[in-house]
Amino acid sequence: MRWRYILYTEGSLIFFFGLTMLLPLGFGLYYQDASVRPLLSAMGATMTTGLLLLLIFRGAQAATIGQEEGMAIVAVGWTAVGLFGALPFYLSGDEWVFVDAVFESVSGFTTTGASILSNIETLPAGLLLWRSLIQWLGGMGIIVLSIAILPFLGVGGMQLYKAEVPTPVPDKLKPRIRDTAKILWQVYALFTLVQMVLLMLGGLTFFDALCHAFTTLPTGGFSNWNSSIAHYNSLYVEAVMIFFMVLAGINFSLHYQMLRGRPLVFWRDGECRFFIGIVLVLVLVVAADLYAAALYRHLGEALRFSAFQVVSIITTTGFATADYQQWPAMSQLILLACMFLGGSAGSTAGGMKVLRVILCVKFCYKELFRLVHPRAVTTIKLGGRNVSEEVMRSVLGFLALYIALFAFTTIVLAGLGVDFVTAIGAVAATIGNIGPGFGAVGPVDNYAQIPYLGKWLLIWCMLLGRLEIYTLLILLVPEFWRK
Repeated sequence: MRWRYILYTEGSLIFFFGLTMLLPLGFGLYYQDASVRPLLSAMGATMTTGLLLLLIFRGAQAATIGQEEGMAIVAVGWTAVGLFGALPFYLSGDEWVFVDAVFESVSGFTTTGASILSNIETLPAGLLLWRSLIQWLGGMGIIVLSIAILPFLGVGGMQLYKAEVPTPVPDKLKPRIRDTAKILWQVYALFTLVQMVLLMLGGLTFFDALCHAFTTLPTGGFSNWNSSIAHYNSLYVEAVMIFFMVLAGINFSLHYQMLRGRPLVFWRDGECRFFIGIVLVLVLVVAADLYAAALYRHLGEALRFSAFQVVSIITTTGFATADYQQWPAMSQLILLACMFLGGSAGSTAGGMKVLRVILCVKFCYKELFRLVHPRAVTTIKLGGRNVSEEVMRSVLGFLALYIALFAFTTIVLAGLGVDFVTAIGAVAATIGNIGPGFGAVGPVDNYAQIPYLGKWLLIWCMLLGRLEIYTLLILLVPEFWRK
């Protein structure tokens, strides 16, 4: 393990990350609010640390990097930005304890959207924009962005890309991984701009539209208002949000192909068809359940709230327009299942991913088929292509680890004094990068009352979910360090 090169790379990432604080600092100066001092101090500390690492480990170049080094760079890099991203919050006042600042920061970067804030609307504009910006940076990936703009990260970039991009089989749109990273970020930025314009046409201010566009495409869910999107009570705003949440839950490589003149690419992709189909089915089932329970007077009203909540949870965005804990048990259980399902591979959504679920179902059917026809030679296919045993092992291993870690962390959180429903909801919402859960961390509550040790545990869950478990968990394997 070439730690000098790893630390040199981290220095570049940290220095670049400090520069991103200029945008919220500019808004703080424009509004002349209380965010200027903490943002300026945090930017200075971050850039100084990055510069020191660059100077100390200068000359530590590498022709290639291995998979282990790629995982180490990504895991250490995400941990570092989570800590440095907490500085603007921690330095802004005495009401912020360190664990709360780190929780808010990691929740932002991992696009979880879980918050410890009881009154978001009291934050100055600079910090509100910082909360939104870190979600936007974390959505497509800090490392992927760095690959696109830092030339030396093109060396071994595929190892970094595979360690960060949330998909079992990373799509390589161009021969050079740096070009792929640029394309993904260009599509991401274009959709963000379009959504911001559409939100402004719906009556949102420039600042509000910018903040919410920054948190929709990354499926983050941070809002400037305590009541989230319910604050606007606008069917138009909700429709725009639903549309872009669905876009964010679809593989971004399909968006690129669509923009290049292939509009049928969504229909031809089996995973995309399954994702859209299951969203439509679940929206209709929940709407029927809500209408049957007489929670809403009109079927159209039930459909409106059902569509927003189902799409928000299944894409792991976490915006809310209703308190779904007041809904019937079946609707709540469907939303809980959506937390595990997640969006498509190659999207900014969290959860297990639809692709893994499809492959798992195909594998189970294959095993049942072999019981009936033990001598038959069968293969698992996806999109007309055979799925290799290596990919299937990775998928099944991921799903097993996901369920095991969910069970383990839920038990530990309950052991810290958290009630049963809250423990399940909090872990499902953080490891799936959703945000709101059930119990005391529902859509109208927050994570402030979780014990300190419980918050550190959930911080770990958020990083596990965003980095697809393997990248972070591999650091705990002794053989990783021996090699």
